[in-house]
Amino acid sequence: MKSRNIVDSFNAAIKGLLYSFKTERNIKIHFTIALFTLVAALLANVTKYEAIFLFITITVVIATELINTSIERVVDILHSEYHPLAEVAKNVAAAAVLVTAVNAVMVGYIIFYNKISWFSLSLVQQIRSTPVHITLISLIVVVIIVIIMKSLNYKGNFLRGGMPSGHSALAFSLFTSITMLSGNALISSLSLLMALMVLHSRYEAGIHTLTEIIMGAFLGILSTIIIFELLRF
Repeated sequence: MKSRNIVDSFNAAIKGLLYSFKTERNIKIHFTIALFTLVAALLANVTKYEAIFLFITITVVIATELINTSIERVVDILHSEYHPLAEVAKNVAAAAVLVTAVNAVMVGYIIFYNKISWFSLSLVQQIRSTPVHITLISLIVVVIIVIIMKSLNYKGNFLRGGMPSGHSALAFSLFTSITMLSGNALISSLSLLMALMVLHSRYEAGIHTLTEIIMGAFLGILSTIIIFELLRF
């Protein structure tokens, strides 16, 4: 075969990236998280070296996911039917992605921890004296809004399916309440982790689409912040 020139190789690489983005859900997730991370880095005014660590970490995660996709396709070609070693190859490739993703979380947490702590002290501290019962009011408001929205689009019920995700809305409403009341970066981070696990479980189970989950999370955060702001006086 005729060897490719630089332009052809570059175009082939772009095609591979676009194919992965169109066909692989995890690639979309990684790119979305990377986008939010870079925006947060700009807002947090990270140092030059912190930015370098973020760029390297993001690149490693995405590159590993691309390699994982490539391995899966090759294995599917070689073994169209189930083979135990084919499963092992896919699992090991997926494990590599998991390792890089966990590393990315650790790097991000270390870089943004001080920024989060400063934020919690400068902004959240202003409403820490808010009565705890407002959290309950926020949750009830979120439930009512979710029921109304689902009744309007005639799809799903509060516990299963439909726009938006009720579980996501409640999970992120609780996360927002905990953040507001605690004013502690570590507690807020742990509650965020739990909220994200709820989102992941709903998506993996096929109960909600990514859009429904994101809309639910956004609704939970926004509604809770508004309630706290209105009732803190």
